[in-house]
Amino acid sequence: MTLQWMHPLWLAGIPVVLLLAVLAARRSPAVPLPRAERLTERAVGWLGRAPGLLRLLALVLLLVALARPRTPGAVVEEHTNGVPIVVAIDVSSSMLAEDFPPQNRLAAAKRTVGDFVAQRPDDPIGLVALAGEALTVVPVTTYHPVLLAALRDLRVGLLEDGTAIGDGLAIAVNRLREVPAHDRVVILMSDGENNRGSIEPLQAAQAAAAFGIQVYTIGVGSRGVARVPVERGPNGLRYAQLPVGLDEQLLRSIARTTGGRYFRATDPATLRQIYAEIGRLVKSPVETRRRVLYTEWYLPVLALAAAALVLEWLLRGSRWGVVPG
Repeated sequence: MTLQWMHPLWLAGIPVVLLLAVLAARRSPAVPLPRAERLTERAVGWLGRAPGLLRLLALVLLLVALARPRTPGAVVEEHTNGVPIVVAIDVSSSMLAEDFPPQNRLAAAKRTVGDFVAQRPDDPIGLVALAGEALTVVPVTTYHPVLLAALRDLRVGLLEDGTAIGDGLAIAVNRLREVPAHDRVVILMSDGENNRGSIEPLQAAQAAAAFGIQVYTIGVGSRGVARVPVERGPNGLRYAQLPVGLDEQLLRSIARTTGGRYFRATDPATLRQIYAEIGRLVKSPVETRRRVLYTEWYLPVLALAAAALVLEWLLRGSRWGVVPG
């Protein structure tokens, strides 16, 4: 156990105090002690000098306490938070389109986002679902087990059908605008055209830009036509080959307005590559700092100094507290 000093310069005062005490003792005349006749001269002399020695000890201990003695203990690692991110996922019925084999669009998106979250353990991440309306599924959090569980439960039918891109983006921005961080990011995934909601997508994008939030947009869906659910019958969903209704121009404009980028995912492999690229673009400024926990000793030293002063006071008030002549 190594003793360390926070303010070692105070220790330089100890020799000065001792030197002044020696000089004062040489100049001080002896004082008679008429009531000490029953004690030996040697014992009386020692007791008579004790108050002065106790005061000297108290001064030395006070200097030691001011120097803040301490001993190092456990080492604690502290991590700074990464980049706050909100992932906004379209859960409209068209996300069940079966052009992301062997899964549909939503299943591929959930798996890819889950892998992305697992690779960024220090980032606070939130989840927003959008369809004909939008809602926050999980607020921004670093406790990713809750986020991943909610992601697994995400499904079509959670919200009224449709595509409210503006509402989904506005909720994502609202979740991030008061999060203290230099960089904040929204990843917006959609496979359709904005046809619902009360907020225009470009207005939400301008709000994101005003708060310094970057939006990365991902258009999901193969090119041309895809097998898309058109209605639910007694035997389940009925599918039809329909043109992919994706408003790429809108998604590009949102990304450009906020300083982000637009990506097009036409299959699961492309979607994984896009998230890998976003992971490289959004660098997480995570730092690990090590902090040593110390045991402070100045309070026990101060207690000893106080005890010395009390003892000095008691001795000076007694019949032994005078140096004999």
